[in-house]
Amino acid sequence: MTNWTENNIPDQSGRLVVVTGANSGIGYEAALALAAKKAQVILAVRSTGKGEEAARNIRQQVPTANVSVMALDLSDLKSVRAFAQNFMSQYDHLDILINNAGVMALPERKTADGFEMQFGTNHLGHFALTGLLLPVLNKSAHARVVTVSSALHNSGEILFDDLQRRKKYQPWEAYGQSKLSNLLFAYELQRRLEQAGSQVISVACHPGYAATNLQAAGPQMEGATFKALMMKLANKLIAQSQAMGALPTLFAAIAPDVNGCDYIGPAGGMKGYPIKAKSNDKSYDPTLAKQLWTVSEELTGVSFGFAG
Repeated sequence: MTNWTENNIPDQSGRLVVVTGANSGIGYEAALALAAKKAQVILAVRSTGKGEEAARNIRQQVPTANVSVMALDLSDLKSVRAFAQNFMSQYDHLDILINNAGVMALPERKTADGFEMQFGTNHLGHFALTGLLLPVLNKSAHARVVTVSSALHNSGEILFDDLQRRKKYQPWEAYGQSKLSNLLFAYELQRRLEQAGSQVISVACHPGYAATNLQAAGPQMEGATFKALMMKLANKLIAQSQAMGALPTLFAAIAPDVNGCDYIGPAGGMKGYPIKAKSNDKSYDPTLAKQLWTVSEELTGVSFGFAG
């Protein structure tokens, strides 16, 4: 079987894509690849300054690139609502939503709405964003929602009695919860889309171990210089490139044989070209997913309008 790369992406002329966290890492690489194939790409970023720099870099590599920047802070539900309103005032459809942005293993922090930062940003922010953008996704033929999880969902546990981890905060445990939440959301979204008769499909993916700035962010915030240096060294010695890490996202967003509830990851588990994979059994639990969905609607105030 031929390895799937960005060269397999067909012409995307006329297609509109939103990539969250597209100013760096995997999000940047996905935006670059899609812009190179003539998609119109919106870089949805917390820092518009960094977003504009990323847009300039994309245009330098792809002079014909149709990229623009819009402000989106997933750790602030007011910003999420403002982004959705701004987007829908300018565009009447959306072909691909890539829920990519995330934070990893941070010291204890809260979002603007008082949620634990990783759960609030990685899951609740994207949950709200997807629900608010669903009307324009439904206006596109065969639109896709791609949610980026992590192999570390395997260590995740949803603590419904302490979702915000106030009793005991451990950065990696909180990260695992957020990444398992991503998958429970992606799969439950697909079930509800099917029940509603929507043509939109919901797909999940993970990048394996890719060298981005994500790994060192937590240690840097802690002031743990040695730990940050070790993370950077591991990126150089062990990880695959961020461009390779972006391939599962691109495959999930573009490949014609992708179905709802598919989970795309590197063939080698943590490295390699993208293939259809399997997440852990817990991630496919519909009862757990429904419970998380109900809580997420309550916490965000965003309802998708689905029955059940």
